[in-house]
Amino acid sequence: MTLNHLNLPVPDPVGMQDFLVKYFDMEPMRKGNDAMALLTDKNGMQLLLMGSRLSGQAETTYPGAFHIGFRQESEDDVNQINQAMKADGLNVSEPSRVHGAWTFYFRSPWGVMIEVVA
Repeated sequence: MTLNHLNLPVPDPVGMQDFLVKYFDMEPMRKGNDAMALLTDKNGMQLLLMGSRLSGQAETTYPGAFHIGFRQESEDDVNQINQAMKADGLNVSEPSRVHGAWTFYFRSPWGVMIEVVA
């Protein structure tokens, strides 16, 4: 059995798609719009970003511990993503050792908590 896709409701599918392409090397499967965007990673997992027009939700809220994680090959990769985000003006904390992994968490501009980890 293979995980095919995840559906993540977000207020701005195109903005979130562009963000994930820029920092996490995800590939758009088609041009996104205000209704939805579809991306894939190098392993073939698909992430559907569903906008409020299709989800029927004017505002999206996530459970407290909910997050998506992006595993990196090395601690240096985590540091490079962290520095690139800071250079772009994003409010991200310094990576640190958590549960034996080199990681940082941050809330995306669309409200989704994201973990970057090696």
